[in-house]
Amino acid sequence: MEILKPNELRTKFNDPWIAPYEKVITMVDGDKVEIIEYHPCISGSHWLLNQYRNNSELIESAYRDGNKHVYLCKTGKKPLDLKASFNAAGIEEIVVDNDEVKVTHAGLAGAGVGAGMCRGMGEGVKYVELHQIGGGSKPGKATVVTPNLKKIVIGIDDTDTKDEGATWTMAHNLGVELKKEGFEYLDHIIVQLYPHNPHKTQNCVSIALTFAVEEDKKDALIERTIELLKRDTLSDKTSIAILEGIGIPKKLREYSIATKTGMMTVEKAEEVAKELNIPLIAVTGDHGKIGALAALGLYDDCEEAVKVYY
Repeated sequence: MEILKPNELRTKFNDPWIAPYEKVITMVDGDKVEIIEYHPCISGSHWLLNQYRNNSELIESAYRDGNKHVYLCKTGKKPLDLKASFNAAGIEEIVVDNDEVKVTHAGLAGAGVGAGMCRGMGEGVKYVELHQIGGGSKPGKATVVTPNLKKIVIGIDDTDTKDEGATWTMAHNLGVELKKEGFEYLDHIIVQLYPHNPHKTQNCVSIALTFAVEEDKKDALIERTIELLKRDTLSDKTSIAILEGIGIPKKLREYSIATKTGMMTVEKAEEVAKELNIPLIAVTGDHGKIGALAALGLYDDCEEAVKVYY
């Protein structure tokens, strides 16, 4: 076995058949691990996603968004029975070792090259343990080691007024600014709320921003989010809600659907948030709590999030 850092991999394997991944991120919540990979290709990467989803017992679900792969996994070890074309690649072991996550990939031929050399060159990788170097007809196997990060989703609502502003753009710009400050900004989801709400400014949507952060930086992320919203919001009703970890409680999703299909009160939002131990924070006012909490319940379901209920 050979242990190499990304820059060492780039020096050793600068061949034309190596296509470096852009980035690899892992987030941990108990025995659940969410892996996000930014593949060097776009639609061509769908072949790999299909192989991984079908062949890896440790993967519970997976999807592709452009060149971004998202795998929801469980820790453990399930060796792969590699077979060309049919079982060509996958994950066979996931270990959380204190502040590191170790994911062992294996694959045949080109998939074996991707297992270690391509992934290992991506931003976010600490180092790679190369077990077998793939290529040609040979199998490849490698353990990719990344930091143990935590998932934080921030729901935001009511930053605009009848006269000016847009919550979706303000939220995105907030995410970009936080990224420049060192917080990993992963996603931005627009959640359509009840279109007949008489209090809406216009389209009646709230926003969920997803981040991956170190355990000791969670509070700093939330505090900085509040500071930036106080600086930039145009509304006296702005609120945020905070969801930590991987997965969405059933009651939270039910609340979100109810907020899409009918009127909701601040009191009900506070009741649900308290029951689920979800921080609900009035930045400039309480009314935004309704939509901020609703955004959290659908951040992982884009199709349902944007659906309009007439």
